[in-house]
Amino acid sequence: MANLVIDIGNTALKASWCDGVTIGRTFRYQGEKMMDFILSIIEKEKPDIMVLSSLRNFSTQNINKLESCCEKLVIADRVIFEKYSIPGHLTPDRAASIIASRYLFNGRDCTIFDFGTTMTVDFIDADGNYSGGNVSLGCRMRFKALNRYAKSLPLLDTPLEITENGYNLSTSIESGVISGMMFEISGYILQHPENVNVFTGGDAIYFAKRMKNSIFVVCNLVLMGLALIAVEYDRKD
Repeated sequence: MANLVIDIGNTALKASWCDGVTIGRTFRYQGEKMMDFILSIIEKEKPDIMVLSSLRNFSTQNINKLESCCEKLVIADRVIFEKYSIPGHLTPDRAASIIASRYLFNGRDCTIFDFGTTMTVDFIDADGNYSGGNVSLGCRMRFKALNRYAKSLPLLDTPLEITENGYNLSTSIESGVISGMMFEISGYILQHPENVNVFTGGDAIYFAKRMKNSIFVVCNLVLMGLALIAVEYDRKD
């Protein structure tokens, strides 16, 4: 049997079967029946260790149900992450990304960008110590905010391409949002030019393709961090 890691964020659920740190078959679900989806994944095969990271609360009943479906259930929470010297105020996905970055880029300073519902930027030094981080609006959230708080502006989606300067209302919004994020990202990179720049999250590839700097895109960074937690628990047993 293998381990199963599950990350439930603001928008979607991502899960993967893992053999040690190696990420295997992955799943993605966006909907309200997340518990049913998890149970469907483990219907035919029970994992040895299941690591669950979630921004949503699970009832005691559902936790008990998951515990009955695996050898060991690990809830990735503040108590777990304190053992990795990660501050308790960080969300589980950010904490898991830090664990994975320590493993992948051991001995290097890192700037970790996560492009999801929000855009988070976290820093670790060459010894793996957390040096702080920031949170701002994600790409789609910026488009939605313009539409919601400026009644005359339309709701637009992330464009495939942008012009340097907009030539009408739509292209002005598209260029303003994407260029603004690019300037923001570039600012962090210029602030720490010696750091390894790690991009993850749903929009990671979109922005990585537009960067002139050297970027490492690790789409499953959070899942890898959770897989490393599973490996640690496997060793304890």
